[in-house]
Amino acid sequence: MVKAPIPAGLIAAFLLLTALGCTNKAEVSPSIDPAQLQMFAPLPKEAPPPAGSLVDARISLGRMLYYEPRLSTDQKISCNSCHELEKYGVDGQATSDGHNGQFGTRNSPTVYNAAGHVAQFWDGRAADVEEQAKGPILNPIEMAMPSEKVLVAVLKSMPEYVQAFRAAFPTDTDPVTFENTAKAIGTFERRLITPSRWDKFLEGDQAALSPAEKRGFNTFITAGCQTCHSGAFLGASRYEKLGTSKPYPDESDLGRYQVTKNQDDKMVFKVPSLRNIEKTGPYFHNGKVGTLEEAVRRMGEYQVGEELSATQIQSIVTWFRSLTGEIPSEYVKPPKLPESTPNTPQPEAAG
Repeated sequence: MVKAPIPAGLIAAFLLLTALGCTNKAEVSPSIDPAQLQMFAPLPKEAPPPAGSLVDARISLGRMLYYEPRLSTDQKISCNSCHELEKYGVDGQATSDGHNGQFGTRNSPTVYNAAGHVAQFWDGRAADVEEQAKGPILNPIEMAMPSEKVLVAVLKSMPEYVQAFRAAFPTDTDPVTFENTAKAIGTFERRLITPSRWDKFLEGDQAALSPAEKRGFNTFITAGCQTCHSGAFLGASRYEKLGTSKPYPDESDLGRYQVTKNQDDKMVFKVPSLRNIEKTGPYFHNGKVGTLEEAVRRMGEYQVGEELSATQIQSIVTWFRSLTGEIPSEYVKPPKLPESTPNTPQPEAAG
């Protein structure tokens, strides 16, 4: 029996579907060398404070203080203003606006997973999240509270806060202090952890990553990115010079040098974590890099000395999506804040 020829149009359609990966044939999942995974680790459930275990009363107080705009001189800016917990801990701006509409010079990094970093701020000037919490409150460009004394007066004017501080710091004779304010905020931040599909993969679930994401990880390794971005946080464990292989074109901010005054620290910054990186742009210390693809391209050029192709860049960015974690929505739910009283200092008018 003579078979009818297959129409040319049908053949063309089949070839197109095959090229687009739309056939029924299962996509072959690439293998990942287990040895390459040894330099990575799943996220911890929390980052315990140096002094011991996390205390529920201190966490509850820290949550209130994190969302408290009355910690700022105009009573409009809170920690959450620049580190929005429902937006992966950032505000999406190159640099954040603060008191009287002033803008800082550095990008506000995400607060999620930050408690596990080697230090805080781009230049590492704060050792931990407790110390970091002090900076923005008294910074005249950010929250602009004029002094610790004024801050304490605001908090002590509200009986609910006085009671909350007593519960959080039961052994302190006078618990409402600037130091304890920072401790409570830091304690709350130590559970801002966002596990992702990458963690499931590291724990043995091979199906947690797509074939394209696995290829992206292999591309990431081949490019040498793991030299700086490894461990549980995929970075944030060391400092590196921006422009290791080739001088970075913008040296207006000298990074860690401004803290140490050590010549070797010029253009040195804390290596950022890659956790939630697709959600936390714009990128780099000054927020001047708008896309993740451009950030990867620049890292290839200036850090590892590689001119990455568009295909390589997109492959790496594809793997980055597996690093987007789950926001702990119930934990970060905005609390009801104490009402101001007649004794609460009035906000300073914008000048």
